[in-house]
Amino acid sequence: MRLLLVAGLLSVSFSVAATARFQPVSQLPADAATQQWAQRDPQQTADLCAVANETLKYLNKGPDYDPAAIHGGKIAGVSSSLTRVKATLQFICQIEQADKQANRRSRLTDPAFLQQHFELVRWFPDQAGAAKLSKDKPLLQNLPAERILQTKYFVKQIAGSPQKTADKPQALYGLPFDEQHLSVEQAALQRDRLVRFALGKQQIVQGALETKPAKAPALIWLSREDLEGALLQGTAVVPVNNGYRYFNVHRGNDIPYNRLLKPEQQQRYWYFKEVSGVLGYGKDADDKIPIKPQVTVAGDIAQLGLGKLILLNFTEHGKPVWRLTILADTGGAFANNLYQLDWLAGYYRGWPDYYAANKHRGDYSQAWLLLKK
Repeated sequence: MRLLLVAGLLSVSFSVAATARFQPVSQLPADAATQQWAQRDPQQTADLCAVANETLKYLNKGPDYDPAAIHGGKIAGVSSSLTRVKATLQFICQIEQADKQANRRSRLTDPAFLQQHFELVRWFPDQAGAAKLSKDKPLLQNLPAERILQTKYFVKQIAGSPQKTADKPQALYGLPFDEQHLSVEQAALQRDRLVRFALGKQQIVQGALETKPAKAPALIWLSREDLEGALLQGTAVVPVNNGYRYFNVHRGNDIPYNRLLKPEQQQRYWYFKEVSGVLGYGKDADDKIPIKPQVTVAGDIAQLGLGKLILLNFTEHGKPVWRLTILADTGGAFANNLYQLDWLAGYYRGWPDYYAANKHRGDYSQAWLLLKK
């Protein structure tokens, strides 16, 4: 489930054909070899492989499972089959493992190696599409002809307690006990009898699920502010000892969001489940792709196709930095959007922490799609 877009949600679709260009090129810029590459950090390369493997598992479900995402791409200028996308993901993990065993710098940071083994397709943004949404959005108004908009998003870190306390009186609840063994389809047939559909958020924050016997498991206890943040973003990360606990939305109460009310006044409510990590795209709540910060981007998977390997070049501290990323997430902002990617920056307590860590990063990127030859 997509989280927050730093540039603001641009979830407006339009019917005009996209004018993005995807142009095969034979080489990367001549100075790329002397510039900084994020994947020179072995952890970055390992994380890239981890996301590649998880995305590959999803692609292996086949187009019939999720035709909107599982395809080779639907963009002019790129000849890409699903088989080729999968081969690309497999190859980068083969290289990551071989380089790790040989105790050498990742060849994925060598422009000559990339040019030898990958078809490089330069992405020029859909300026016409961006212009239609550019009112009061300076980043779109100033979109360069040769760079895509590079927004960033983050996963909110929250403070949790295993027990209810005075400063953490609100639970992040798991699915109610009465439907824990029901599929979504089975639950829909019994909605008149299930707790999930009977209660709004205002009843829940006042303790309706706590009334003995408890009607749902309390996964962790939060402040009201952190509860609202988790409900808004759909993902919560809780630091525990030297690691994290991860929570992702499971099912909702089907009450629509009321734009006339403040977030804390809403009746819409989400039940969560504890998961193994931060999750990106997935058709079903139980089947989302685990993703990692700094190697994951969200974008228009309906046109680009899930699992594309994308090389980005954007400025950090005023200097160009190269990053290999995988398209493993999406959101409402990316309907018919071939001018933007959203880069998962990391885990932060809130906007001040996010801004302090990312204010030195630029707003636009050169971008290339990479496909195994």
